[in-house]
Amino acid sequence: MRASRGALHYAWVVLGALVVVMLLGSGLRAVFGVFIKPMEATFGWDRAALSGAAAISLLLLGAAGPVVGWLADRWGPRRVILLSAIVLSVGTVLSSRVTALWQVYITSGVLMGLGAGGVGMSTGAALAARWFEARRGLVMGLVGGAMSAGQLVVVPLAVWLTLNYGWRHSFLWLGILMLAVAVPTTLLFVRDDPAQKGLRAFGAGRGAPAPGAPAAPPEGRTTVAEAMQVPAFWLLAATFFVCGYTSNGLVLTHLVPHAAEHGFSEMHAAQALGVMGAMNILGTVASGFICDRFGRKGPLAFYYGVRGLSLLFLLYVWNVPSLHIFAAIFGLNYISTVPPTTTLTANIFGRYSVGSLSGWIFFAHQVGAALGAAVGGWVFQSTGSYSWAFISAALLAFLAVPMALAIREAPVSRTPRPTPAPAGLPATAG
Repeated sequence: MRASRGALHYAWVVLGALVVVMLLGSGLRAVFGVFIKPMEATFGWDRAALSGAAAISLLLLGAAGPVVGWLADRWGPRRVILLSAIVLSVGTVLSSRVTALWQVYITSGVLMGLGAGGVGMSTGAALAARWFEARRGLVMGLVGGAMSAGQLVVVPLAVWLTLNYGWRHSFLWLGILMLAVAVPTTLLFVRDDPAQKGLRAFGAGRGAPAPGAPAAPPEGRTTVAEAMQVPAFWLLAATFFVCGYTSNGLVLTHLVPHAAEHGFSEMHAAQALGVMGAMNILGTVASGFICDRFGRKGPLAFYYGVRGLSLLFLLYVWNVPSLHIFAAIFGLNYISTVPPTTTLTANIFGRYSVGSLSGWIFFAHQVGAALGAAVGGWVFQSTGSYSWAFISAALLAFLAVPMALAIREAPVSRTPRPTPAPAGLPATAG
């Protein structure tokens, strides 16, 4: 295979396309909280009922992870991303037409949840791991930054569309935007494997391992059954469960209505989410840089500790500047857990196992997210406040600190088996 020297490696083109698609997909995944109060006003549904739809979406988003990760490892991430982008677009457009609560559960819950799962971290990590041998931490930081940028761009756009044209038109135009951008971007620029372009993965066979990095694991796949025998798999899943509960589940779903209950306008809350998204980009890219140079376990533990402290600070937010301070602090480590978690998965279990194993780890994340979304609604419905929900999230974040430190980063030994080959190429033994 020819190497790319002195010119831009096509891996960066693939990464750019992936960033665009994941930006839109993660943004649509994040918008449901914007529509809670408008839907309450339109239909008279209570907070717990709508939180249930959010919980279903988050749970299915995670449940899709193992399936789409398995498909990405075997059939290639490109097909999975393309089909999922279409499903997400259709679910978003149909959400603009709902007239009953069960329809919200089907459109915003099932279709958008499954579609977002297919353009989420499982397929993104699988694609990135195939194209990048070096700089994986930075690359996953950029992918996580794309997810953050989606929140920064799409959530305020959804608020603006809702305030000016109504929530139905907001859903409609966001769905059309996803379809018009994500589908052609995937078709034109995404390829499953460097071999399809006559290339090796970026950095393959060149340079020394980064400081603190383990020896490269042999090529091949680690099955889920094999991974489940390794404590590191369960620790990665458990810490990512906490990540989901504290971020996508509780804060992303309930920050806007929580702020409204404390006298902040919807635009102030959306601005806070925008600040959070901007800091997400900085924090996640910086996290990837840190992981490449200083290891992964220590930073991962630190991120969870800071997250717990920021959730306690949220209980004492009293004005717009303090709300933005919370958003900035929380945003710095909102998705900064992604680069160390996905890089640890690749380093321990091998790059051709990232899709399926990240899918299961992400499923744990989304179980936590679904629980966090549901608990937030239940606590508010019972007490009229989100305080105990945020306290529970802070305690879980503190618990994740020793779990992260306990992860043993060492390549697992596994029986070599054929690695998946791109279309038109023979399989090679791992």
